[in-house]
Amino acid sequence: MTLTLAACGTGDDGAEASPTKGDDITVGLLLPEKANSRYEKFDYPIIKKKVASLTNGKGEVVYANAEQDAGEQNRQLAQMIDDKVDVLLVDAVDSHAIATGVEKAKAAGIPVIAYDRLAEGPIDAYISFDNEAVGQVQGRALADQLDGGKSQKIVMMNGAVTDPNAAQFKTGALGELTGKVTIAKSYDTKDWKPANARANMMAAISSIGADNIAGVYSANDGMAGGIISALKAAGVTNLPPVTGQDAELDAVQRIVAGDQFMSVYKPYPDEAETAAEMAVARVRGYGIEFDSLTPDKVSSPTDKNIPAHLVQVSSLTQSTIESTVIRDGIYSAQEICTAKYKAACESLGIK
Repeated sequence: MTLTLAACGTGDDGAEASPTKGDDITVGLLLPEKANSRYEKFDYPIIKKKVASLTNGKGEVVYANAEQDAGEQNRQLAQMIDDKVDVLLVDAVDSHAIATGVEKAKAAGIPVIAYDRLAEGPIDAYISFDNEAVGQVQGRALADQLDGGKSQKIVMMNGAVTDPNAAQFKTGALGELTGKVTIAKSYDTKDWKPANARANMMAAISSIGADNIAGVYSANDGMAGGIISALKAAGVTNLPPVTGQDAELDAVQRIVAGDQFMSVYKPYPDEAETAAEMAVARVRGYGIEFDSLTPDKVSSPTDKNIPAHLVQVSSLTQSTIESTVIRDGIYSAQEICTAKYKAACESLGIK
């Protein structure tokens, strides 16, 4: 999959469309899983609130979560087509498997915006984070922490092959790690499940030896939890640096405690609110490129030059907790600094 940034241009659906709806808009929202807490805690409620604010409280979000089942997501999409929603926001479990459903939605006159993961098929637009940049932030942080020791062995725990974002994270990370460390083992983790990451890490420890692992590239926080569990089960007390992504509360607390080295903070309100704006604008017939909501371009295996909006990310470490997740209201200091982490928070000056 290729991803290209470009200046805003003229899309096929263009800015010439006439308004077709007022405030009585129904947005179908399909999210992929619940293992990652962000979807239930942030994405859905933020999108629902933003749609309501854009439609004077008259707009509706119909929500379904596939819980990592591509077949179930296709059934959910088909149901939303039957129910005649006005627009679909789709975060695909499997970017290839969803393509047929996207084609059916298009045939029914329902625009589809790919959310967070780039789906195949004739989508109207794409909203996500700059995924290669995510991998670059992770890889650079790990390489810098290890001082670029080429002989130092690391384990790469990548995401699911069914998620196109995982390939972009991996590409970005490899660009920073190649030639700076030795990648002793690399895994693609089925369904992004922490339990699968833990099993993979146990295999890596058995093969390499716990004392020989200088660091671990973990593509997200859930897997980082499984990896750290495996290291502790193997008797490792001085944990190597482990990366992550998503700034989940458990991960932020692990970072406070020193168990996890870093995560990548992705400002979910920016992504979710922009997605809601794109969906409402598309239904009303306004060209979303014309509205300056999609200044970028991406390409999928089936379509080129898809209008897109790529949100920037930043590194989350002990020193940036207050300037990221606390500043943006994702978590309060009280949520992070529970009794177990109170002393560590105090030592970091988090109040």
